[in-house]
Amino acid sequence: MQLAALLADVLPRVAAVSLAIAVGLTLANLAVAFGAVEYVARFAKPLTGPANLPDEVGTAILATTASPTAGYGMLKEYRDAGVLDDRATLVAVTINTFFGFVQHIFTFYAPVLIPILGLRVGLTYVGARAGVSLAITLVGVLAGALLLTERNVASATDADVDLPGDEDQSRGEAVRDALAKTKEKLFRIVPRLAVVYTVVVYLTTAYDVTEFTAAAAPITDFVGLPSASVPAIATFAVDTTTGAIFIAPQVPGTFTAREAVATMLVGGIVSFAVSTFKRSIPFQYGIWGARFGSKVIAVNVAAKVVFIAVAIAVLLA
Repeated sequence: MQLAALLADVLPRVAAVSLAIAVGLTLANLAVAFGAVEYVARFAKPLTGPANLPDEVGTAILATTASPTAGYGMLKEYRDAGVLDDRATLVAVTINTFFGFVQHIFTFYAPVLIPILGLRVGLTYVGARAGVSLAITLVGVLAGALLLTERNVASATDADVDLPGDEDQSRGEAVRDALAKTKEKLFRIVPRLAVVYTVVVYLTTAYDVTEFTAAAAPITDFVGLPSASVPAIATFAVDTTTGAIFIAPQVPGTFTAREAVATMLVGGIVSFAVSTFKRSIPFQYGIWGARFGSKVIAVNVAAKVVFIAVAIAVLLA
């Protein structure tokens, strides 16, 4: 792959993700600086309270509804500040799952996927994905209740870090301080993000990473899906929209509505190999670094695979 083509592919991605991270970090800093955390966090109390998380974390959870990237950026800020240790951060990331899904309802599922699939199949699929996401969030709340104590968390006001808003600042000083902290974080994150994205784009261009879809046949045989589901799964695993376009004309006929939804869910499981390599690793490593980013990816993938498998079993029962 020529260098110019590689950069043309990588730079827009890095710029878009970097912008979203910058927004998330700035929102976190400004929320603390102007006391918004204290007010917004009250709405997330039903989640943060039972999960033994500080009220401030509710801001990041709610921010995920508007932008998952912004929510992650805010969680990173709290982890760096000592408000959350690694275990508490993983619990917060797990609780974030449903709120990240809600954002996709308005940006993708409602305007794109449901019109392609039709109301019955589309709503069944989105309902199944919503149930999976809600189940993961509730497991996160339960995990926090069972696994977190005061040793794992601290109030933002008690953290041994100079957070925005700790001093008696004017509004202008608070904004400048928040922006300076965002700039400092971006200088650490963006270069790492660019390097990982470059490597991933090169490897996915030079090698066919979708060959793993041949593994779908044993899965479809096991769960009892028709043989036509194999190419549908392969298509859906590579691109959700294309997969929906592929399967929609075959319902009813080749697939019942439930079989179509189950096929798309299996495609979602198979696609984790590609999506993890192409999107999750660059993003999560860029935010957290390789060590903790790997933990976040492992928790996310394991939870989704388990609950999607449960959803498939219910659909085909």
